[in-house]
Amino acid sequence: MNTSDKQGAPPSTVTDAVLVPSNEMPRDAQKVEELDFNKFAGRPITVDDLMSGMNYMGFQASSIGEAVRIINGMRAWQDPETGDKTTIFLGYTSNLISSGLRGTLRYLAQHKHISAIVTTAGGIEEDLIKCLGDTYMGSFSTPGAELRSKGLNRIGNLIVPNNNYCLFEDWVVPILDKMLEEQEASKSTDEPINWTPSKVIQRLGKEINDERSVYYWAYKNDIPVFCPALTDGSLGDMLYFHTFKASPLQLKIDIVEDIRKINTIAVRAKRAGMIILGGGVVKHHVANACLMRNGAESAVYINTAQEFDGSDAGARPDEAVSWGKIKVGADSVKVYVEATACFPLIVAATFAKDASKP
Repeated sequence: MNTSDKQGAPPSTVTDAVLVPSNEMPRDAQKVEELDFNKFAGRPITVDDLMSGMNYMGFQASSIGEAVRIINGMRAWQDPETGDKTTIFLGYTSNLISSGLRGTLRYLAQHKHISAIVTTAGGIEEDLIKCLGDTYMGSFSTPGAELRSKGLNRIGNLIVPNNNYCLFEDWVVPILDKMLEEQEASKSTDEPINWTPSKVIQRLGKEINDERSVYYWAYKNDIPVFCPALTDGSLGDMLYFHTFKASPLQLKIDIVEDIRKINTIAVRAKRAGMIILGGGVVKHHVANACLMRNGAESAVYINTAQEFDGSDAGARPDEAVSWGKIKVGADSVKVYVEATACFPLIVAATFAKDASKP
């Protein structure tokens, strides 16, 4: 039985266990800083005010600050000999296009802030569909059976009427007809048309002719958009239906030409940066392209997936280093925040920071 060394004092074994002496912190150790709104009394609070207060707050606030620093590093870098800038790959999942974050993604394409885009089939079609019909706010808890009976589809707490997809079919099928006609007519020429997912997306961006569309601006600014899973969505449904309509002819879409194209962009980049919102195919497709150059020099991941199940979505940047998809010693961070909650702030502190300047 432990006894105290003197009357009224805790046992020495207790104080030895609890009050372990600490080593001195390094002289340059960063102290935790607090966001004090009293400092901004009497004037509007700016993005820089918020970021300066969040950088050393800890937890994911500091990760957001790291993302801002790394992205600004991507933007600032310039090859001293050629003047080439960082080749920035932007990847995002379809739900983000369905949400209001679409406007932020469109801004990046509109102002040529990114070099290439990778997304999913839903990330393509939902952008185009939004030009034809509206998406509405709903609830995460609305019963699926109730929505199904009303012809409504739920994406999280968003609602998309089935009629939007009917409008999409009416719009896209004549374009597919024309593309098939061009494909067949070109077979007898010296330059036969070889459709690829990126060429299909470029054509749809041209045809939508709507400044609200991400892919209109990608078409206008010659930003390639890659979608290795082009058939995994409503666009795939339309292509499937079109095989019956066009039979015995069939539209051919070549994925091999596209994998060569995105990998070549990575290989030829003087410096490569990755900004990836979400996981799955978009995350890996960008990272695997950067493998062809022995890794990207900088990477920002934004998603809430965890690594315990071994998924690529949940993997931290260091796992990509082991594969050669991110360079050893590269600047990288994973922000564990749902992208709609943090990416507008990150863009405001990076790409859009000087938007008001002439």
